[in-house]
Amino acid sequence: MTNVTNLEQTMKKLNLGSLACMCIFSSLTASLQAGPPATIDQLDWMTGNWAGQLGPNQLEENWIGSEGGSIAAMVRMTGGDATSMFEMITIEEVDGSLVLNIQQWDPGFQPRTESPQKMELEQITENSVKFRAVTDGGMSTLGYSHPDAETFIIHVGRPDGNVMDIPLKARSIW
Repeated sequence: MTNVTNLEQTMKKLNLGSLACMCIFSSLTASLQAGPPATIDQLDWMTGNWAGQLGPNQLEENWIGSEGGSIAAMVRMTGGDATSMFEMITIEEVDGSLVLNIQQWDPGFQPRTESPQKMELEQITENSVKFRAVTDGGMSTLGYSHPDAETFIIHVGRPDGNVMDIPLKARSIW
């Protein structure tokens, strides 16, 4: 009888230990998930051609509509009758949230970095979105907002904590 009681007590301890491990694993898994729940269709407001001044240069963003779980932009900076930068941005649905990848090139398609910078969704509203960096790169955060039909604002979070807002205006190129 004593062996059975000891066995039962051991099993109870193992079950409680397993339960504790499962709870810890479950909370770790939840904290490792990307960002808040979101779908790519929530970013349809980004679609369009947007342009504005960035110092002596013009910055142009061309966002194509969401399809296949992604949205993408081709960005170009021009000034002084020359192009100084190209940039590709993709936002994809991943594990029930959104992930942004961004990479820049100099003229001649020379990459400015070895690989794209990856960012995960931090916050999303009806007309704004913010991502936080999960890999090294030039930005700690990157966000976009659309306060009215004609305005598109890029919010660039710098490593020093400052945020630079770049206002762009809608334009039609077709």
